[in-house]
Amino acid sequence: MSKEEPWVKAYLARFEGSEYGSDALGLFALGLRFGAEDLDTLASEVITGGGDDKKCDIVFIDRDEQRAVVCQCYLSEKTRASAPANKASDLNTAINWLLCASISSLPKELRPYAEELRDAIKSDEIRELFIWYTHNLPESSNCEKELKTVETSAATHVRELNGKENIRISASEVGSGTFKQWYEESQSPILVTDKFTVKCKEAMNVNGNAWRAIVTLLPGSFFYQLYQTYGTKLFSANVRDYLGSRASDSNINFAIKGTAERNSDNFWVFNNGITAIVNKGRIRKTRSGKELVLEGISIVNGAQTTGAIGSLDKAPAETLFVPARFIETESSDLVDDIIRFNNSQNKISASDFRSSDSIQRRLKSEFSVMRDVEYDGGRRGGASDAIRRRPSLLPSLTVGQALAAFHSDPVVAYNRKAQIWINDTLYSRYFHEKTTAAHIVFAYSLFKQVNLIKTTLKSKLKNAPSTLTDIERAQVDFFEQKGANFLLCCAIAECLETILGRRIPDRFSLQFKKKNTLRDAETHWSKILPIALPLSSHLNGGFAGNRITSERQQSAVASFKALFAAVAEPNRKTLSEFAQGVLSA
Repeated sequence: MSKEEPWVKAYLARFEGSEYGSDALGLFALGLRFGAEDLDTLASEVITGGGDDKKCDIVFIDRDEQRAVVCQCYLSEKTRASAPANKASDLNTAINWLLCASISSLPKELRPYAEELRDAIKSDEIRELFIWYTHNLPESSNCEKELKTVETSAATHVRELNGKENIRISASEVGSGTFKQWYEESQSPILVTDKFTVKCKEAMNVNGNAWRAIVTLLPGSFFYQLYQTYGTKLFSANVRDYLGSRASDSNINFAIKGTAERNSDNFWVFNNGITAIVNKGRIRKTRSGKELVLEGISIVNGAQTTGAIGSLDKAPAETLFVPARFIETESSDLVDDIIRFNNSQNKISASDFRSSDSIQRRLKSEFSVMRDVEYDGGRRGGASDAIRRRPSLLPSLTVGQALAAFHSDPVVAYNRKAQIWINDTLYSRYFHEKTTAAHIVFAYSLFKQVNLIKTTLKSKLKNAPSTLTDIERAQVDFFEQKGANFLLCCAIAECLETILGRRIPDRFSLQFKKKNTLRDAETHWSKILPIALPLSSHLNGGFAGNRITSERQQSAVASFKALFAAVAEPNRKTLSEFAQGVLSA
């Protein structure tokens, strides 16, 4: 791959010298395609361990967004015309092991991934399964043929698991061409830059201080043709693509198509319409009436409407009209806000809509005076933010998870990270008047230090398994269980009275005495982890089917807490050194 390519520069800036090896390509793809934030934390969860991974390098499961990705990664050090096709066919092996082999026959490191993926499919919590052959070479027809076979095989196995055909399965190459396209998409909100002219019945201009807009009513055939020509590129600035249509009464896209086909006269009164950003837009009078002239377009609200109309078997009736508004602005910040506020029902940006509340504003102000620590105040970035290396950033979703784990809710931290920001009860449990920036650093740095150890052990297992000691092997086995890092954080937090040698009336009051950088805070916790980590196997009772459960969590933590108290006295000097740096009300 040429180091002059913009996507390659971005990749190297983010991952050069990292411990992830070729798996970094898969992480980079997840960041670009889905805007997955905090890629280092993500790596600890999705990269499979051990030398016998059955061709599964990455298994990513996102129940919040109902998607999963199975990824085989290949990094070529030489320039070649294409990637080896046999590695594409290896994904057949990966899918067979993940979806249909008996759990007991799977390598220990792969079992949790297979169990969770199968459970998510069976419980109808996955609507998209992506199977990626990720590499840094040009895509080829040979690989495409192999992946079509993988796609067919996966569809058969998925049907056997949930008995339905409502999961979209896509097996594809993510090579240099795709990386180039995804990277370009991440850098620009408007990818469709062509010029369009369309007749309209009525239209009016509306102007603001930093924006200009046109409000109008357009024929559905215009949006049909747009989608037929450009597909999901139309939604480059949007936080969600068209989701597809299933024959379900509860599926809004199916309902939109039904209205378009059978009740076109009333479509515009039933539908909220479409909002798009454009590079330029103007109304032009002609002899026959008015027409709209647009340059560039990205639909920020109404992706489902556009996709439903655009996927009809034929262009809609002439009587179908869609209310629409087109906004032109030169302010990138305003574009971000337009996207956010036009998608207020979209759970993907749940944290965005906490960013303006008084607690997040106060926290952001407190963080602003801290050294080498960034906090986005609950506002989530896009793909371009996800792929940047920002070591001092505390991403919103991870902060919520760290607080939940620290305050005795590791199951919430693992299973409900988006709900922490969406659900008022959960949100107020962790973000309230007693939550301070200093306390967030205290809890978050523990989580980061635990994750660092987990990543280091998994890397050792994958690259030098023969060097693992028996104790390290037991620790690896613990961390391979889903939610293990959150459970360990919870257990250590429960031991803090023993560690500090004093009663803690309110755990939210805990912080480090000095105004530490994030790295300093992690270093403080590194004194505690060598004492706690050898006890981690005693938390194994907190899991069922290799996944953390609320029913078993409390007894496992209680057992860990008793054992920690037993080893505290021989380690009193180390614990006292840590305690001297901790402040509590």
